[in-house]
Amino acid sequence: MAPVEQDALAVQEQLFHQRVREWIICTLLFAGLYILCHFIITHFKKHTDFAAVDDDEDAAVNRIALGLCTFTLAVALGAVLLLPFSIISNEVLLSFPHSYYIQWLNGSLVHGLWNLVFLFSNLSLVFLMPFAYFFTESEGFAGSKKGIMARVYETSVVLLLLTLLVLGMVWVASAILGDNPSRQSLYDLWECHLPYLYSCISLLGTLLLLLCTPFGLSTMFSVTGKLLVKPRLLEDLDEQLSCCRLEEATVSRRIISGKASCWLDLNVELLQEQFCTIRSQRRKLELRHRASPWQRNLGYPLAMLGLLALTGISVLIVCFHVLELLLDDAAMPRGIQQVASLGQVSFSIFGSFGAALQVVLIFYLMLSSIVGFYSSPLFTRLLPEWQDTPLTKIIGNCVSLLVLSSALPVFSRTLGITRFDLLGDFGRFNWLGNFSLVFLYNMGFAGLTTLCLVKKVSWALQAELLRPLGLHNLQLTHARTPRHPC
Repeated sequence: MAPVEQDALAVQEQLFHQRVREWIICTLLFAGLYILCHFIITHFKKHTDFAAVDDDEDAAVNRIALGLCTFTLAVALGAVLLLPFSIISNEVLLSFPHSYYIQWLNGSLVHGLWNLVFLFSNLSLVFLMPFAYFFTESEGFAGSKKGIMARVYETSVVLLLLTLLVLGMVWVASAILGDNPSRQSLYDLWECHLPYLYSCISLLGTLLLLLCTPFGLSTMFSVTGKLLVKPRLLEDLDEQLSCCRLEEATVSRRIISGKASCWLDLNVELLQEQFCTIRSQRRKLELRHRASPWQRNLGYPLAMLGLLALTGISVLIVCFHVLELLLDDAAMPRGIQQVASLGQVSFSIFGSFGAALQVVLIFYLMLSSIVGFYSSPLFTRLLPEWQDTPLTKIIGNCVSLLVLSSALPVFSRTLGITRFDLLGDFGRFNWLGNFSLVFLYNMGFAGLTTLCLVKKVSWALQAELLRPLGLHNLQLTHARTPRHPC
């Protein structure tokens, strides 16, 4: 064999082993995510929906739908980890460029992960989740033999009709918006219609992130204040606790005397409601009283300062990115088809520290968007309940989380949180090149976040300053609200 042929064969063998290694790594990563999501859904699902006591067929159908939900949730979690994994991989390759133990971490693997997440996100949103919903609601065609296959046939027909309807709407929308689709593009499903449909879903997800993230940030400040023990500022906690206990005992005696005697005209229901309120207040005071000085004087301030710092840094980065958009066209989000620069240059001007900060901000914004999503009045009914969440609600949660998480890379790059360019089909979205839309999106995020931050922090600071002085009970409006001495 000639030396040239031997070299070519060696190159092909190396590419083959590299491809096999990448598929093994992707399989192991997804298997780990699937197992984790299985445990999460198992703790929230309603066990009566999967018990094969009354109907084995319904239980089997629910288990199949639950497996599809687990797959979708694993894809959503993979989409959340996609951008942080890429940023960390780039910094690791920069720190150890010639290490033998990280040769498996390369641009081909990262690019493959982006393509797989995009593929599975399309598959879950367009086919798997609608199939899971229709499958749980199906009963089989009239006159057909009952069984799981009858439900599969009915679900497949309904899903096919729905797919034709959605693709027709997408084709009409693309024609209205001026994309001039030809008749041949009707058959070009993968290259035209599915990316266009996913582009619309991604735009919806980024708009949802824009609305939920500022609301979630303000909610996180409130939740932190409720979960952690606040420090005492000019307060006599012992006196408040004794006063509250005395009032609780007084109301309790009035309730007992009102029930025992028919001569006393007392509103027992109102007294019981007042008693529950006082008891809840007494438990909060006892919790604050039992807290250690370190927990009381250090935990709450550090948590609030951390939230303020992360929120302020996010707003500053977005404001700086707005200036970049006005001065440089390179600041626009764009997509690339290969990662030739992975491991060659850092995506932050502050090096590894800046990259770590980007990862923390991405997770922080995703967490705040989830908190804001479930705290909003429109979606609060989707909040899963421990061991009591029906399957339809699980499907709705998986779809919502997938829409939010799959839009996270585009969201982070559009706001300038990271400089890592969108890989694969994530950069093919039509609206990414619209300067007006990107500029208004950045301005909207900075404005809404600043408004929520100033409003929440100023009110909280005002309340904490007025409470020790006893001025928090002053009625600033004409509305009269009931208040207790404690």
